Amino acid sequence: MTLHDPTAPAPATGPPPTPVVDAMRAKGAWNPLWDGLQERDPAWTEQFMAMAMQPWTSGVLEPKVIELLCIAVDASATHMYGPGVQRHIRSALDLGATAEEILTVLQLTTLVGVHACNIGVPLLVEELAAREKPADHAN
Repeated sequence: MTLHDPTAPAPATGPPPTPVVDAMRAKGAWNPLWDGLQERDPAWTEQFMAMAMQPWTSGVLEPKVIELLCIAVDASATHMYGPGVQRHIRSALDLGATAEEILTVLQLTTLVGVHACNIGVPLLVEELAAREKPADHAN
């Protein structure tokens, strides 16, 4: 049995503060697809977004480079988030990126899709070869 400590602070009531999420919403960096997650677990979402915002807040990379990386992530075949690509292209241009830099990022991003062929084509060849071999029937 646990005794209640009357000097312990009362548990927090109401939703926790979410300054990172609030800032993302205010500057238009919030993806509305995250709304359900934020509604279900605002504390976890706040922590996740604070971690995800480290590239911007750490100062290690210049903002233009971060925007170019975000274009690559949002345009990749595994993500394909058009609104994010558009937002990050606008931001990159605002930060001085050239059309050539953005186009190069998009061209490099297409290389992610070629991996499907690197994996899939040899497997297709293997399966087709296996089907061409006569079945070994034991009598």
